[in-house]
Amino acid sequence: LPKVGHEPLPPTVGRNVLGRRVLYLPGFFTYARHIVEVDGKKGLFRGLTPRLVSSTLSTITRGSVKKAFPLEDMEHVSNKDDVKTSLRKVVKETSHEMMMQCASRVVSHPLHVISMRCMVQFVGREVKYSGVFSAIGRILKEEGILGFFV
Repeated sequence: LPKVGHEPLPPTVGRNVLGRRVLYLPGFFTYARHIVEVDGKKGLFRGLTPRLVSSTLSTITRGSVKKAFPLEDMEHVSNKDDVKTSLRKVVKETSHEMMMQCASRVVSHPLHVISMRCMVQFVGREVKYSGVFSAIGRILKEEGILGFFV
């Protein structure tokens, strides 16, 4: 994983708006073509499954936390209400949102780590992680539970 900053394709020479010669890194389609040449079309979808599961878990967790800890219905703050009341409302809503975000990140982050590792192994030409369950087992075996939160 130390090669994450590695650029597999050389930059191309171009001109900026002022006409000066500059180097540009290849764009999305150039990189996609390179991945297809090296790994085939399947290579474009590395890490997609854990990423989809991560997003799904995040959404489910946010909904569950919202149901378990509902924000009380607060009256609409009008111009006549004092600053303390409106500030209290903002703090309460912000705290509630932070709690939902925190819970959903803690639940979904392990799968985000797996997704990133699946994508990054293209750079190092590794074949360490082949699927979600094998990646979970390997990370647990090699790094323990804290390996999911790096």
